[in-house]
Formats: sequence, structure tokens, C-alpha cells
Amino acid sequence: MTTERTAAERLLVERYGSPLYIYDLARVRAALEDLRAALPQPSRIYYSLKANPHPGLVAELRRGGARAEVTSRGELAAALEAGHPAAELMYSGPGKVRAELDEAVAAGMRTFSAESFGDLERIGAAAAAQGVTADCVLRINAAGAPGQAGLRMTGGPSQFGFDLDGLTEQRARLLVQGTRIVGMHFFPLTNARDEAGLLAELAQSVRTAAQLREELGIPLHLLDLGGGFSAPYATPGERPVYRGLRTALSTVLDEHLPGWRDGEPVVAFESGRYLVGDSGRLVVTVTDVKHSRGSDYAVLDSGINHLGGLSGLGRLLPLSAQPLVPPVLPDQGAGAAETDGKTDGETDGEPGTVTLAGPLCTPADILARAAELPGVAAGDLLVFPNVGAYGLSASLLGFLGHPAPAEVLVDGGETVSATRLALRRQHIQPAPVHRTEEFTAMTEITAEAGADTAATPPWDEEYEALLHEVLPRLRAKGPLTSQTSLKAAGLDSLAMVEVLVRVESAYGIAIPDSELVAATFATPASLWRVVSALREQAVGPA
Repeated sequence: MTTERTAAERLLVERYGSPLYIYDLARVRAALEDLRAALPQPSRIYYSLKANPHPGLVAELRRGGARAEVTSRGELAAALEAGHPAAELMYSGPGKVRAELDEAVAAGMRTFSAESFGDLERIGAAAAAQGVTADCVLRINAAGAPGQAGLRMTGGPSQFGFDLDGLTEQRARLLVQGTRIVGMHFFPLTNARDEAGLLAELAQSVRTAAQLREELGIPLHLLDLGGGFSAPYATPGERPVYRGLRTALSTVLDEHLPGWRDGEPVVAFESGRYLVGDSGRLVVTVTDVKHSRGSDYAVLDSGINHLGGLSGLGRLLPLSAQPLVPPVLPDQGAGAAETDGKTDGETDGEPGTVTLAGPLCTPADILARAAELPGVAAGDLLVFPNVGAYGLSASLLGFLGHPAPAEVLVDGGETVSATRLALRRQHIQPAPVHRTEEFTAMTEITAEAGADTAATPPWDEEYEALLHEVLPRLRAKGPLTSQTSLKAAGLDSLAMVEVLVRVESAYGIAIPDSELVAATFATPASLWRVVSALREQAVGPA
């Protein structure tokens, strides 16, 4: 740590108090440049706001050309505040509810990652209700490549994504009103521990996407390969430099998806921790030191309520703090760790090691054990490095009501902004009660007033017989007319597949993906129009 940096951070603590988060925008720009240099080009980078939704960081990445991936209304608001156009955002996550989807569509969002058939239907309902179409990528839960990961997201039973097994047999369920399938989304792991493992995962996703495109017969305009780019967390260290990833992954893309260099598909990646992790430092103050039953403790003014609250569940330990200034040795001043009357050499723990505890009334509030901080004393300032990602945003901020630390953005030695999150209870009014109307995935088309439903139908007898065989309930509805609802006659997803296969076989045609939409299968007339047009194309002009 340079003397200039130490002096600057001490001055910031004097101005804004402790604990204090400091984010360096220059580090954010450098990380984005490094990641772009490591990836195949052309490609798109999405910043995952879950890592840190601070609007200043989000805005800096937007200025650098990164788009944003959001998973909640709060993250959507942060992305919009940072200047991102809603139409360029990606909305993902397994727990999307109708209210947030309505809000996202109303804001102008059009790209969503669908995690399940139910998720796809909710996205479609929200889009159709506002008269628009949502472009959806299917998140795929496929087997991953062998490799080490900080946290595996898919590859086994998971709330994330469509299971690869059996998806082909259920492809008709992907035809949902209000949606258009435009590609696939993979995110098998986070924080890959080496470049070889990361490459293996990304390459496996490319191969799976190419294979699944053929099996499902769906477009692949956008391929989001996710992330897995690693960064140190709350310990000293540097971001990895992926020197061979760009060339190796480009070769895989050339082999399996040769149109990618021309944007078909657009290849995208996501990152949170790599882009902002090393931009952040948390400065805390030692409020007390004590010796307890053979162990030394340093109590801090910040704990799991401000830094990686999941550490309270044993998920993120060990962390590491460094003194902001050279430590005071035990014989150089008062305030060093108490010894409870023990003389030098009588401590039960490792000499010079302490447990760093936070201020919360729970034994889970431990940030580090056996931290090597000889001579630590009350009043000392400590620094946790590399906490720009999953620091405050992953903490237990609401527990016990301590105020949030200030967050200061710096750039080139200049303070850009200083803010503090505030949790306030607001009075709310009960929502108006509305009658819930069932959303129908197939459009019901009724005959126009005065239409001649008894007119001679435009199709042949073979077509009508085919529909009656697949949908026996049609006969109970009387003569088949142009406006008969096929859904009301029992056309579900399985029947739709059977109609599709039999029509293609009977008339020697192949209905293209662009016509595999709900409106095509709404009535006998709507489907026959497509069949007739394809037959004419096959025969050619008379």
C-alpha cells in the first residue's frame, strides 16, 4: 500500500467516518478492459448488478460499453438510474413474479432469461397484456465440464434453468403467446479457479447450444455463455489474466457456430466480481481488544452486517484484513490486546493472531479467525481489500439496525461522490382488489358480426379429417368453421405437436420456426393459411 493511498484513505475516514467503503473507478475501467481483451470478439458483456448495484459503478461500466443484467425491481431501478436503456437490459433469475415483470415490460425491457415453462408463461402474460413481444433466451441446466468452481449453479438438480433431459420432447410448450425464443443462456458456475476449467465450461456450453438448436429447431440469435470469471474476495491478491481464453474459445465457436463472427448468434458473457471486485476496499476501526480463554479478539465497528453476511453461515470465510498504518507492537504503547495477566509466551493461540469480530449480538459475527495482526490496538484502522463485489450488497444490513457505512467513489485521487444507503420503514396502502382473470396461452378468435360461418371452408377433406382425428371434441361443436377455436376443442401442447407432424407429413411441407406461434394454431383457418402458402411455394407458379 502506497503512502499516498494510505494518507488519502485516512483523510476519507476523517471526512465520512468509519466503517467506510471506497470504490476506485479507475480499477473498474481496467477490469473491463482486461475482460474484453480476454474474450472472443465480437462479443457482448453484461454487468451482473447482483455483485454491486451502486449506480456510480453501474454508470461507469455503461460508459465503457457494458450492458446490464438485472434480477429484481431494485436492480432495474439502479440500471435505469445509471443511464442504461431499458431495451438493452437482460432480466434473469428463477423467482420472477408477475408484478415485477409488468414493471419491467412497462419500463421498456424486452429481453428475458426464462428459467422454466412457468417462468416463460409469466413473461409471456406480462408482455401480451401490454401488446408487445418479449425476446426470451432459455436458460439451460446441462451437465458441466469437469473443473473446479467456487459455486456450481447447474449440472444437477437446480432451481436454475430448463433440465436438458426431456426438453426436446416438450418443445411445443415453448410456444407461448407474448414471447419469442431468440436463443439460450448458460451459467453453470461462478468463480472458476483456473483458466483451463473456465474454458472447459464455456466450450461445453457452446457445444450444447449448437446441438440443442438442431434438436429443438429454435433460433439462436443470442447465446449468453454466462461467466465464471474469478477474483479474490476480501483477501490480498490480483485478478487473473486469461491469456489463452480468447483464442481457444474463438476456435470452439468457429467449429460449432461459424456465423458468430457476423453476429449470428451474438455471443454474450456476464460478470460481476471480475469487473468490480478489486475496485472496493472496506476501512474499519478496532473498537476493543481482549483476551478470552486463550484467544485474542479484536472487536470492529463493522461485521457481517456490512461485509458478506453469508460469512455468518460459514460460506465466505476466511477473510483477511490489513492495517491501514504500520502496526503498533505490544511493547510500544497501551491499548494492545489484553493478556488477562499472562506474560509473554503464555498465550494459548498463535502469537500475533487475533479473531476479528463484528459489533452484532451474535456469535456468528466473525469476519476472520487467526488474523496475523500483531500489536493490534483499539483505535487502529484496518482494511479489507477486494470487496467491491458482494460486500455491502451481500450483507445482513437490516440486522440490529446499525447504520450502513458510507460509500465513496474516487477516481484519480478525486472524490466523485459520497452516499449512504438508508433503510426506512414506509407506510403503504393496501393494493386494490381485482378479479384475477386466467391468462390463456392461445388467442381466442371469435367470428366477426355477420360472418357467414356456414360458408364453404377453404381446406380439403383430408385436412378436416386430420383435425377431427387429433381433436375428437371438434365433432361435438358442430360443423368445422374458419373461426372454430382449436384450443377450446382440446388443442394442448401435445396435440399441437401431433397436428404439426401430421400436417407436415400429409402435405409434404415443413412449417418454419417463425410460424410456430400461438396465432398459427388458433383456428382451422389460421393454420390452413400457413399450410396453403407453403404448398404453393413448394409447387411454384402454375
